[in-house]
Amino acid sequence: MSVSHLGDGRDRPASPTPQGVRVGQRSGEHSTSHELRGIIQFVDKRPTPSLLPIFRSQQQAELLALILGDPSTEHSLVELADRTGIPYASVHREVERAVASGLVTSRLVGRTRLIRADPASPYFSGLSDVLVKAFGVPWVLGEALAGVGGIDATYVYGSWAARFSGEGGDRPVGDIDLLVLGGPDRDEVYAAVSSAERRLGRAVQVTIRSTDWLTGGSGTFHDTVAGRPMVPVPLTTTQTDPGDRPPKVPRPPRRQSAPSTVPKPSRRR
Repeated sequence: MSVSHLGDGRDRPASPTPQGVRVGQRSGEHSTSHELRGIIQFVDKRPTPSLLPIFRSQQQAELLALILGDPSTEHSLVELADRTGIPYASVHREVERAVASGLVTSRLVGRTRLIRADPASPYFSGLSDVLVKAFGVPWVLGEALAGVGGIDATYVYGSWAARFSGEGGDRPVGDIDLLVLGGPDRDEVYAAVSSAERRLGRAVQVTIRSTDWLTGGSGTFHDTVAGRPMVPVPLTTTQTDPGDRPPKVPRPPRRQSAPSTVPKPSRRR
């Protein structure tokens, strides 16, 4: 039993501390803390993005880049979750914030909620340009390469992929390193990538390898590329779920990562 001191120097028993309440805790603090613990699970715990640490979270930046990057396209919440790999609840929360800020518009078609960028917003032009150049690399490259035949898979690797995956760095990201797997026509690949370069505002260094190079390749270059973060480039668009309900199956991870160092490849290999 603890004691407290009276003003005349005498000791008296301290009032018993209620169960579950810390000594020195103010009245009402216990219930408030309990409520906060119940809320905390809904808070985006991912840190400020290393790629461009001026946004509140990586999830926010990725979603806005996808939505604002093409104002002519409508997306359902399920499609946004599928394409980014972000949990449905987080997508819903970020969309609500974007709607409230006037960056996007929303409409219902049956039970499906469709989201589209609002070009009339005074923030649209500048913000979409920044977001696409920083976070929209996979989508821009995917759209550019979608019409090129013979591509089995494509990944962004190197410094951009590392920053996108949360790794820090002392210098800004420069060129984009792109790995193309399959047997495409090289001239078609380079022509498609050139159009993406203009939109991204930076050079794209292309490396073309066989379909099984990641799993069956060898050598220093292979090991450094395969051993560091790689971001898949989507070559097709996920179709909208007509019910726009949260998916019941877990999504595969978007990135592959492991520590190592990747050398800068030449543009044509």
